[in-house]
Amino acid sequence: MAILEGKKAIIIGDRDGIPGPAIEACLESAGAEVVFSSTECFV
Repeated sequence: MAILEGKKAIIIGDRDGIPGPAIEACLESAGAEVVFSSTECFV
């Protein structure tokens, strides 16, 4: 059983930190459904 199975996730990654696609891959492997993923620049 996955930890986040059946949960929905919104991801906002950081360009200078962890990008959105990397977080998305982790959450999907944990069973979450990613409904929005983006990488932003917070300067």
